[in-house]
Amino acid sequence: MVLCLLVICLVSSALLAVVYAVTKAPIDAAAAAKTNNAIAQVVPEFDGTPELAEISVAGTDYTYYKVSKGGSVAGYAIIASGSGFSGPVTLMVGLTSDGIVYNTTVLSQAETPGLGAKCTEPAFADQFRNFNPEEKVLKVKKDGGDVDAITASTITSRAYVAAIQNALNVFAAITTGAQPDAASGASTLHATMEYENTSETDNGGQSNE
Repeated sequence: MVLCLLVICLVSSALLAVVYAVTKAPIDAAAAAKTNNAIAQVVPEFDGTPELAEISVAGTDYTYYKVSKGGSVAGYAIIASGSGFSGPVTLMVGLTSDGIVYNTTVLSQAETPGLGAKCTEPAFADQFRNFNPEEKVLKVKKDGGDVDAITASTITSRAYVAAIQNALNVFAAITTGAQPDAASGASTLHATMEYENTSETDNGGQSNE
């Protein structure tokens, strides 16, 4: 019986190793293609291969890609998140070399279908194309900003905005070494949204407003 179990374990392990070896390359290629597609969507036209790097801002590690055109930096594609109604809303945020939001795309989210999940739709996301944070206030209008929130999904909208603000903080850290003010930076904004998220749940979770 021990010998039979040993043989079964060895055969199973060998099969798993073969399956892993066969599928690893296609899975890695698909993941790389998804990432490259997201980068191409959010940054201006660039030459060559995006340069992968990491940076820590306000105690959080971020991944970003630097792209160049004609030997000069064309922009950055930064992965950042905000706390949504049902979990993190993770974006790829594209910034030009002068700090303007070129475009954004959602990498992952688990928001309510028909409500917060509308953050992936152009009707909401397109308002961040060529968004200049020096000319507009990066907050939803309910909070005194210039961003139109998704109807009945203010928490999701704030999460999207928070992700972009986090990306802007990363951009500042990359280009100038500046770090966000701990008293008014992204961490405080996340804490506020988490409190509102809990409050909505306590009220029965009927609305994402």
